[in-house]
Amino acid sequence: MATVLVIGNKNYSSWSLRAWLLLTHFGVAFDELRIGLEEPDTGERIRRHSPSGRVPVLVDGELAVWDSLAICEYASERWLDGAGWPREREARAVARSVAAEMHSGFPALRTELPMNCRARGRRVALTDAARTDIERVVMLIRDCRSRYGASGACLFGDFSIADAMFAPVAFRFATYGVEPGGAARDWCAAVLALPAVRAWAAAAEAETEVVPSDERGATTAT
Repeated sequence: MATVLVIGNKNYSSWSLRAWLLLTHFGVAFDELRIGLEEPDTGERIRRHSPSGRVPVLVDGELAVWDSLAICEYASERWLDGAGWPREREARAVARSVAAEMHSGFPALRTELPMNCRARGRRVALTDAARTDIERVVMLIRDCRSRYGASGACLFGDFSIADAMFAPVAFRFATYGVEPGGAARDWCAAVLALPAVRAWAAAAEAETEVVPSDERGATTAT
């Protein structure tokens, strides 16, 4: 039986991006099933595949794995011989820590700067909570790059689950004109240049659906 990854709109679904990016970057074979969000039958269609009623969900034979981080962990064990994480123990522990923090944290950043891959020049009035979230994300990127990133352009040198979890931040910063500077700026550029990320962005650009709740911010004049 084919392995299927069920995702939402590529333009908006940051959680879908994380799982899709890991699988695609490492060349894992899977079929993609995209279900448009906030449509009349969205919930019904997703529940046919996902016990949680949310995307993404990975269907591998009779097994359903839901939640982006769980999918990434499963893929690393199932197909990558653990290569989804850094090989060195200390780096691996930190990578898991930052991935888990991204998974459960930064609510103001998510709410106020929703992922919108095809938009640029958006400006929003950020709350102090969102600014604090941004500062923490930038600090994490800089710290990982400084301590563990010498061997490559990603957070821990080579691409890992941590980069997949943080990848929506690169899109958000580009959409809303957040300029982190230094190592964080360079990491964002490196992630957005990855072939898998470029493929995702191209597909997002080709989508026609609009999710009004994720269309935040006024477009600035150029």
